[in-house]
Amino acid sequence: MDKRTFLKTSGLGALGFSLLPSALKAMGQEAKLRTAHIGVGNMGFEDLRDVASHPQVQVAALCDVDAINLAKAHKIHPGARIFFDYRVMLEEMKDEIDAVIVSTPDHTHAPASIMAMEMGKNVYCQKPLTHYVAESRAMKKMAAEKQLVTQMGIQVHSFYDYKLATLLIQDGIIGKVHTVHAWSPKDWGYDGPPPEGEDPVPDSLDWNLWLGTSAKRPYKEGYYHPGNWRKLMDYGCGTLGDMGVHIFDTPYNALELDVPLTIKNDCREPNGFGFPVNNTVTYEFPGTPYTDKTLKWIWYDGPGMPPTHEDLVLPGQDSGNAKKRAAVKTDISLDARTAAMNELPEQGAMFVGSKGRLLLPHFMQLPRKIVRGKYVDISRDIAKHNLGEPVRNYATEGPKHYHQFVDACLGKDKCSAPFSYSARLTETILLGVIAGRFPGKTLHWDAEAAQFAEEEANKFLSGDYREF
Repeated sequence: MDKRTFLKTSGLGALGFSLLPSALKAMGQEAKLRTAHIGVGNMGFEDLRDVASHPQVQVAALCDVDAINLAKAHKIHPGARIFFDYRVMLEEMKDEIDAVIVSTPDHTHAPASIMAMEMGKNVYCQKPLTHYVAESRAMKKMAAEKQLVTQMGIQVHSFYDYKLATLLIQDGIIGKVHTVHAWSPKDWGYDGPPPEGEDPVPDSLDWNLWLGTSAKRPYKEGYYHPGNWRKLMDYGCGTLGDMGVHIFDTPYNALELDVPLTIKNDCREPNGFGFPVNNTVTYEFPGTPYTDKTLKWIWYDGPGMPPTHEDLVLPGQDSGNAKKRAAVKTDISLDARTAAMNELPEQGAMFVGSKGRLLLPHFMQLPRKIVRGKYVDISRDIAKHNLGEPVRNYATEGPKHYHQFVDACLGKDKCSAPFSYSARLTETILLGVIAGRFPGKTLHWDAEAAQFAEEEANKFLSGDYREF
């Protein structure tokens, strides 16, 4: 369905901006949070579903640059006004919305969120919070100055196992932590050349609006929309910016880390277009009450990751089979779970401390304590925190992070991943992404000045916005 046909059949006027009367006032005895959604395809559609599942949400507006995405979302929320351009939506709906959900490709996160916050709107923004370090700092600053409710979309932040791991680490279950290993075998990178030529833009897509503030580029099918933008420097942040945010989150939160002192990325030479398929990023952080004087953090991504390392050898393994992976599903049998205890999770993190190690699989598996090559029973450590039985149902766990945001907007809760926290986490991630432009070179970060000591790296802290 192209844009023209969609708009004609939906009866929303020639530009889709208009003509429905507003009937979005609070109804009944309980207030309604009126939400506007920027990006309603793929992850945006999931965000829309889970935000709207809160009984006090009124979906007021939907925006997407692809008419097919809009049609799907509008079928479920026919009372919402629809838009292709988020700028028009925010201007026209500023008196009829209370909160904005930003679920676009990474390069549009900050432009859309900042415009909404300038209007005093509460914002839920998908991860990573921004595409550039300077944007993260600007969003953190604005949210604080305007005293807005904000949340970054790291849904597992609110899941049982991650909350538990945070409590255990802060209890000192493995003593002071000196090293964290974190990994994902995803390959949101692209080692090939830029595509040549161009293809016709699909009738359903507004390519200029999709590019937004990024540089103008000809459309090429299969390279950008939908989905593959994560691999490309102009639009995404690679695997580190995708899975890294999730897997970094719990260790970062549990250890109360700030931004790093140094960063080094061992990867291929930059090609100016796509992120490296494989990255090994080493960070050094200043110490906290839960770490040694400094903390070493090593991130591995791409096929085959992580490499064999003595810190990652599990009970029942030797160094020769330590790379064996376990892709544990949430519905497998107890026997299969037991067998998987001897295999390194496909994705996860390992805390290494003075009194042992704590393995945190990603996701929906309990953390495991390892001391002198053996698993240690932690049932008593778990029981004292009164978290109840572990939950293994994504359908019920998934909406919690969204509902927390809605309740915070309504004055009934507090967000656990506000921009005051998630901007620092995102900055840390993005510094590793920048280090990929200088393979094997240690970069030194001055957090107070928000600059690298290596001047050549500073130009990647922000980017030029195209007028569109």
